[in-house]
Amino acid sequence: MTDTPAFLKDAKELLTEQGFATGNIWYHGTSSALADSIQQQGLKRSGDKALNDAAKKTMATIGNTYTETIEPVFLTQSKQLAYFWAEQTVRNRSVRIEGEEQPVIFAATLPDTLNSKVKPDVGAASLLLLKEGENFLAFLAGVYQDNGLEAPDINLMQAERMDYLNKLGMAYFDADIEASYLALVTD
Repeated sequence: MTDTPAFLKDAKELLTEQGFATGNIWYHGTSSALADSIQQQGLKRSGDKALNDAAKKTMATIGNTYTETIEPVFLTQSKQLAYFWAEQTVRNRSVRIEGEEQPVIFAATLPDTLNSKVKPDVGAASLLLLKEGENFLAFLAGVYQDNGLEAPDINLMQAERMDYLNKLGMAYFDADIEASYLALVTD
């Protein structure tokens, strides 16, 4: 289970029976290996070039082709949830890329014109059916329970769009996010 640092445990301020409150500050969890690039270039859709290149090489080695897809920038309204995804990123990168990496969180403070373009990530339904998604749902249940609330009981295939945002804390932005909107979260 994820051991979230105390300074990132913000669910007590955000979580109600209706789910996580939203505002114009969003969080993105990633690897420390990507932090300098993000601070200079912003958050790029499908931005982990090293991991994408490693996947291409692996597929070429086994004789298959790899078609790279453009994914949006994944966001959440909670630092605590972003930390879970940052740990997943570090774990996924460690399989293909050598080095010592740590989970880091970026805050994206978006002006209203961009904030209105953040959407519930209903595409996450397929991810949540995998082991990684099961781990997230267990982590999320713990967050709810730690804050005196019942974990959401959601049928992923029939859930309302807004449940993915409000109850699961899963959102996306289908464009790059400029570095000027970003700040590395530190204690």
